[in-house]
Amino acid sequence: MENIMDEKVLLLKEKIDQADAVIIGAGAGLSTAAGFVYTGERFGRYFSDFSRKYGFRDMYTGGFFPYKTQEEFWAYWSRYIWINRYMDAPKSTYSDLFQLVKGKDYFVLTTNVDHCFQKAGFDKKRLFYTQGDYGLFQCTKPCCRKTWGNEHMIRDMILAQGYTIGEHNELILPEGTEAKMSIPAELLPKCPNCGRPLTMNLRSDNKFVEDEGWQTAAVEYEVWLTEHRDRKVVFLEIGVGYNTPGIIKYTFWQQVYQNKNATYVCLNMEEERVPEEIQAQSLIIGGDSAEIIKGLVS
Repeated sequence: MENIMDEKVLLLKEKIDQADAVIIGAGAGLSTAAGFVYTGERFGRYFSDFSRKYGFRDMYTGGFFPYKTQEEFWAYWSRYIWINRYMDAPKSTYSDLFQLVKGKDYFVLTTNVDHCFQKAGFDKKRLFYTQGDYGLFQCTKPCCRKTWGNEHMIRDMILAQGYTIGEHNELILPEGTEAKMSIPAELLPKCPNCGRPLTMNLRSDNKFVEDEGWQTAAVEYEVWLTEHRDRKVVFLEIGVGYNTPGIIKYTFWQQVYQNKNATYVCLNMEEERVPEEIQAQSLIIGGDSAEIIKGLVS
């Protein structure tokens, strides 16, 4: 089995080396592989107080908990945003991926909202974050098609809970102290335009703001696809599931079907089936994406 895996990784490296261009389609599984897990030790380190009080055992569940006050809601969410957006990923997976494609004509399409691509060195003009960004706020109404960077606001919320922030943006709780589970009312984020509460710029309903940056990225993505329609392109899908398959997976299948010079590659924990029409153009590799990517650049 290991020999088969090695052969597939070598074939993938060859495909990328020989390609005119590479488009990466990244889902939540890539960030999970990079160490951004929402359960276990990482959850306990930052949310054990919330877990004791309310009984949930993972960050995702805590994000939907009906907190009684906005002060408590934002205490939870400020920690959540900080560790999943402003702290670096525990593993070098995104940096390894950048090393793999930085000399190529590349583009990135992702449903992830943790900003890991840009932090790893990817050109922001070659990135399309379709579902938003933990680092942006928008009006809850919304009153306008604008977003606002939230790092300073989130930092103030974190500090108000008793944390300090380390050299690598890690959260540090002074020994012998407990974090506060609410923030002062004056730190609640308000829309600079209308004064209503702000919320995360994450796609969850029809109120999601597709701001100027989002619109520009959408156009750049379509232009890139058009310019590479008949070229030798590797469609590299990593960690994509079936929550929103139409954004990456089905689009990649369709593009490869229409371009006989293209190759569809899927990296996922489990090997997946592909449509019969593109099987001859496909390479499916099951396993730990972080290890596979590291093997490609070693």
